[in-house]
Amino acid sequence: MKKRVLMILLLAVVLMVAGCSGGADDDAKVIKVGHKNYTEARILGQIFGQLIEANTDYTTEVTEFGGTSIVFEALKAREVDVYPEYTGTAYGAILDQNELKDPQAVYDYVVKEYKEQFDVEWLSELGYNNTYTFSVRKEVADKYNIKTVSEMIEVADELKFAATVEFLAREDGLPGVKKHYKDFKFKEELGIDPGLRYETIKSGKTDIIDAFSTDGKIREYDLVIMEDDKQFFPPYYVAPIMNGESYLAYPDVVAELEKLGQIMDEAAMQQLNYEVDVEKTPIEDVAHNFLVNAGLITE
Repeated sequence: MKKRVLMILLLAVVLMVAGCSGGADDDAKVIKVGHKNYTEARILGQIFGQLIEANTDYTTEVTEFGGTSIVFEALKAREVDVYPEYTGTAYGAILDQNELKDPQAVYDYVVKEYKEQFDVEWLSELGYNNTYTFSVRKEVADKYNIKTVSEMIEVADELKFAATVEFLAREDGLPGVKKHYKDFKFKEELGIDPGLRYETIKSGKTDIIDAFSTDGKIREYDLVIMEDDKQFFPPYYVAPIMNGESYLAYPDVVAELEKLGQIMDEAAMQQLNYEVDVEKTPIEDVAHNFLVNAGLITE
């Protein structure tokens, strides 16, 4: 009888210890941050992770995924708590829409549809738009006094344009621009490998290239972005997105990520990409310095 009582007491102690251990695991919750496989996404993943670790009791695990569909599926499956996404990507690639161009209208649409269709929450946008641009050599922009796409097309027949073959053929590229603004033709329209665009404009063989607005090489080569004054290109404003379960479970994480709302413009993101791609600064250091300079974490 005494042995039986002793066994029961021992089992109770074991269960109590196991219960305490389970609580400790819960306290050590890891927030899983995902991102896509290019420089800007890697920087954003580090910004999210370092901000959360510095200002909450959670640790983070930052993981790189391939493309949009892969990381989005991971988010829905709760294998990832948060990742940075672009409104235009969500609107076009995930929701298969192409009519809206106004940035606020696109944001409002994806917020509503992601919540209803996928139980995914959008947080505040960081403030910059990483979209297609016509990027022009500074001396050319100065010579013709052009700052907008409308002004550019007025002198297009005197300018040489180099772009990816895709941009020259797709409806959301040059053909669509011609329909949306007015029909025009560059002096030369050359389709080339994406990696060669900057070399052609650096050498002066072309005057204009297609580029993404936050590309660090725009800064490296001192190019001037033509303002899309009639809003043809879809808006690609980035924001953290979270699955609904994580959004509700970690309000302190949400509060930290909301501090990134409207924190940078295209020039600021260009600078971060430039530091990584051109100056070869480690991504972790670039993210850390940005957060320190923004006053969001301490040294």
